Amino acid sequence: MHRRAFVSGLATALIVGPTIARAQTTGRLPRVVMYSGTTVWKETVAGLAELGWVQDRGIVVEWRDPQGDAAMEADLRKWVEQAVDVFVMGGPLRIRAAMTATRTIPIVGIDLESDPVASGFVKSLARPGTNVSGVWMDLPELAGKQLQFLREVVPALRRVGVVWDDRIGKLQLAQAQSAARASNISLYPVSLHGLTEADDAMKRLLVERPQAIVLLTAPSVFTALSRLAALARQHRLPSISPFSTYPASGGLLTYGPDFPTMWRQMAGYVDRILKGAKIADLPVERPAKFVLGVSVQTAKALGVTIPQSLLLRADQVIE
Repeated sequence: MHRRAFVSGLATALIVGPTIARAQTTGRLPRVVMYSGTTVWKETVAGLAELGWVQDRGIVVEWRDPQGDAAMEADLRKWVEQAVDVFVMGGPLRIRAAMTATRTIPIVGIDLESDPVASGFVKSLARPGTNVSGVWMDLPELAGKQLQFLREVVPALRRVGVVWDDRIGKLQLAQAQSAARASNISLYPVSLHGLTEADDAMKRLLVERPQAIVLLTAPSVFTALSRLAALARQHRLPSISPFSTYPASGGLLTYGPDFPTMWRQMAGYVDRILKGAKIADLPVERPAKFVLGVSVQTAKALGVTIPQSLLLRADQVIE
């Protein structure tokens, strides 16, 4: 039976599973606390609504984005004391902080940088065995594909700047460096920990005279995405990001997981947990969909030509 057909009314969704029954008994709605950007929160709320969980009627999804380790720890302690039903954490640093705060409340993570087993988040992909599961990309070779796409736009590509978060992106950078060596490309990485560092990061890159820019995945890079796109355009530098929203933000190219699809994957985890599933038994998933996107508008602003072969392969083309 189709899931939407199954959810015939809010009352049906609210009587399934022990967590929901417990919430009804205490007279409160199931509460999910998300630590992420506002876009992630909105998309996840939309995904939950598709599953019958209507915000402020059948569920309460709180959005939080405390800045700094101390503020994060204090905020998490507050919610742990209130015994929320599920935490949703965007990025490995937030997931780690939530695991430190609680080993019992389910934590649904979305992490594009880490190996979840090697990082100690789960015991195995099929059976996490902890209070953590979710969507992990763990595909460091993605940076090599990004270099390939950039070279199609800039055939004489030899010097590439890389924006990354040195706290979490070592696997991605190592793979990008390996791919760059194989293609006779020199990389010049600069680290970025937040939006306020974007302009300084670009200044440091420009010293190295890059011909293009690769953005690696990190919550800090995602936060600064629009600013980085604007700076790349200002300095007439072709750029590529794994974040699928990058061309719409003014960037030239994207290749990576489709973010709206990933956020709906997260909603699926929350749905199953609230219906009684144990997170320790929910397998880790990979992103369900990858997209190649191109902004023809940005290409014109940069004075570069997008090869027709690349346009024909693109899933998204912004005119």
